[in-house]
Amino acid sequence: MSQVFSEETHRNLLARIPHCTGREVSDWLRTVDEGPALFRFEEKVSWLRHEHNLAYGHAKALIHEYDLRRAARKLL
Repeated sequence: MSQVFSEETHRNLLARIPHCTGREVSDWLRTVDEGPALFRFEEKVSWLRHEHNLAYGHAKALIHEYDLRRAARKLL
């Protein structure tokens, strides 16, 4: 997996996504969930960037958050 931002940077990026994109993080996470079944981290980031015209940092933060939440669901 690609190097991930620090926790603080990750949270700051997530907080800015609604302002920069006009969509809430939860909407983006649904988009990723409903998107193509890509396996690699960078493939997912690339898909978000090109399909939805997101900045690299925002796409990376969204995929990281998606993976964190998916892992947390598996632990329950």
